[in-house]
Amino acid sequence: MSHHIRWLVFILLLSAFALWVSLPDTQSIVVDSNNDGESEFRLNIQQSLGLDLVGGLRVLLKADLPAGSYTAEDLQETANNVSKRVNALGVTEPTIQVLQGSGRILVELPGVTDPQEAIGVIQQTALLEFVDFSGLGGQAQTYEGRKVITTEQIIIQQQRASVAAESSVEPSAEATAEATPQTETALPNPQTNQPFQTVITGAGLQAAAAEFNQDGTWHIRFELTPEGGQLFGPFTAANIGQPMAIVLDGIVLSAPTIQAELPTGGVITGNFTEQEAKTLALQLRSGALPIPLSVESNERVGATLGQESVNRSIRAGVIGVIVVLTFMLVYYRVPGIAADLALLVFILLNMALFKLIPVTLTLPAIVGFLISIGTAVDGNILIFERIKEELRAGRDLDGALVVGFDRAWNSIRDSNLSTIIICVILFFFGQTPGASIVSGFAVTLAIGLLVNLFTAIIVTRTFLHILVALLRQPLVERKWLLGV
Repeated sequence: MSHHIRWLVFILLLSAFALWVSLPDTQSIVVDSNNDGESEFRLNIQQSLGLDLVGGLRVLLKADLPAGSYTAEDLQETANNVSKRVNALGVTEPTIQVLQGSGRILVELPGVTDPQEAIGVIQQTALLEFVDFSGLGGQAQTYEGRKVITTEQIIIQQQRASVAAESSVEPSAEATAEATPQTETALPNPQTNQPFQTVITGAGLQAAAAEFNQDGTWHIRFELTPEGGQLFGPFTAANIGQPMAIVLDGIVLSAPTIQAELPTGGVITGNFTEQEAKTLALQLRSGALPIPLSVESNERVGATLGQESVNRSIRAGVIGVIVVLTFMLVYYRVPGIAADLALLVFILLNMALFKLIPVTLTLPAIVGFLISIGTAVDGNILIFERIKEELRAGRDLDGALVVGFDRAWNSIRDSNLSTIIICVILFFFGQTPGASIVSGFAVTLAIGLLVNLFTAIIVTRTFLHILVALLRQPLVERKWLLGV
């Protein structure tokens, strides 16, 4: 009996924690063991809702390259980099789909409050270039903050011009001026009147992180890939004492003097604010987009279901749970009480996990959770029916409880694991374009099935043994209280 009491204490503590996490006002978990006001551990928790429940932003991006100049793998890599940027923005459960055969990428961002910032970070090519400024001497510093034309930019502009030509669209005046090296806004190398030579681009970067300096400024520390180091190391070694420009999207961030050979990485300096440094590091870390993108369309999306539909869905779910609780209580009596308590624990644990993981709740995800409630009840029914069979066969109450749980466990385990395997298949199927909503359904259903393995065997067993200990004499005398 002491064993079950220990489990009861654990279950009550776990349920209280899950209830606290599930409350709408709970936004973070903070542990402060220093008593100095500085937290040693902080975990932000939130309930994320999908595009169909809270609305958000839908952006259709188009490749700015001729159709034959890139492969499907290039487009997928671009979509992967967009996904990294979106995830770093803090958007949970975004939908990033490559529309096969169209050269377009569909991005759906639930709950986005600043569309312009999101579009800017997604679309930004983040073309980082390390440019040869050798021979300019002190004149190099005058280029900081100004736009220069480089050999890499010329290549990109030629590709975009090809797209415009294939589309029979006349390039705009701005695009024509940008493609001309002699314009005031894009300065060429004054020594040759030609574009500055690009040494390497951001594709040669392996990592990038924003760091705070002691003087109150921000910089970005970067590391090079082995391939990038093979080009950057020899160039810096051959040009020690010469200036080199760090150029982002054509604008010179800084033009430092090369002090030593840099085969593995270095620091990007400039007049960065904290937000600018972190955004730039994010763009560089997630990779320059292999294919430049333009926004073909963007729209704010209202909640597909509408608030009234959401309220009705919640109401239907609550009614369904109440009906299930009532059925278990009426049909199984005292074991039904244990099953109802275990089902409430099951719901609390699921809601807490949805916030802690976090899981984005869309309508299919909610359906998966409701189905998992049915599986939780099904496990209890298997146990109770087995207990009733043992009691009818003349076994004593304690023996019937032990045998009922032990022999029902194999059926519960096998049925849940087989369904979890299906959930895994559905999850991977949901990674394909156009099927992303399946993933949310698979995740919530799988979580429910895993939690059910705990609640059906441990929680229900604990509650039922405690109730039997408290009501042993009435249960022995009145078998109908056990549903027999």
